[in-house]
Amino acid sequence: MAKASSAVPLGGALIHEEEEEEDDAREECYPQKKYFRSRAHCNPLSHNDSFEYPLRPEDMDWGGLYGVPGSPSIVDVGCGFGGLSMSLATKTTELILALEIRPKVCEFVRRRVDSLRKKRDGFKYQNVACLRSNAMIYLPNLLAKGSLTKLFFCFPDPHFKAKNHRRRVVSPALLAEYAFVLRPGGLLYAITDVRQLHDWHEAKLEAHPCFERAPDPPDDDPFLRAMVDDTEEGKKVARNHGDKFWLVYQRKPDDAIHQPKLFGPPSSGPSSGPSPGPSSGPSRSSGGTADPLTRACNRPSS
Repeated sequence: MAKASSAVPLGGALIHEEEEEEDDAREECYPQKKYFRSRAHCNPLSHNDSFEYPLRPEDMDWGGLYGVPGSPSIVDVGCGFGGLSMSLATKTTELILALEIRPKVCEFVRRRVDSLRKKRDGFKYQNVACLRSNAMIYLPNLLAKGSLTKLFFCFPDPHFKAKNHRRRVVSPALLAEYAFVLRPGGLLYAITDVRQLHDWHEAKLEAHPCFERAPDPPDDDPFLRAMVDDTEEGKKVARNHGDKFWLVYQRKPDDAIHQPKLFGPPSSGPSSGPSPGPSSGPSRSSGGTADPLTRACNRPSS
């Protein structure tokens, strides 16, 4: 069900983003956004940039990013200037990974984390870190199978042109990747101010065999409230009296996924098992080893 939220003026009056940012910078010694200007979006399918990434998740050294041992179980994909990730860091002890593809924005978030660790109750921010990477390509290289409890997509690029829909961060093939890294029962959160994109997210998740709608979280759910209220883009939508549309889906248990061998080992020959469940639309083939969902999810867990 679509959830719309009307914006409310902050403090009874509109607050300009630059003034708010400078106040924060003076108070918390944050890096200032005006020194880290970047394009609002970039082409995630471009090969003009290269990223360092591990061949396998177990090769990833998380100790260099966090102040505590462990690996991330919450990921903020396309974290922007880090509003959601910083908020979540104070609400949970789980390790949070903020992924960002734009180099200047990623550097801003890294410096923001360093500043918060030094200037405020630093122990609260040892559980959050930022990594520059392309989640549409390298996510299974970074994260082990079933390692995540929550995955966030906040105000992604809508890519309105039909020819650019393949760049959208929610698609049938990418949902298979997200299902791979989410543990059964793990939650996928998405929010946007574009109704057309919200409908796209809902349609793709409803049609995907690995996801089902999660029970509506309570209004005081801290993760939901952080997603709706604490991102920089969300605050901008609120100042402009816009609407926000959000949804929460959960990863099904393996035995509830009606797709033969979706998370099992790759088959050496043509599929001879039962036919898959109802078709989810023209973007997904009907079964067999050529199914892109099967190929995406048949990655070994180690």
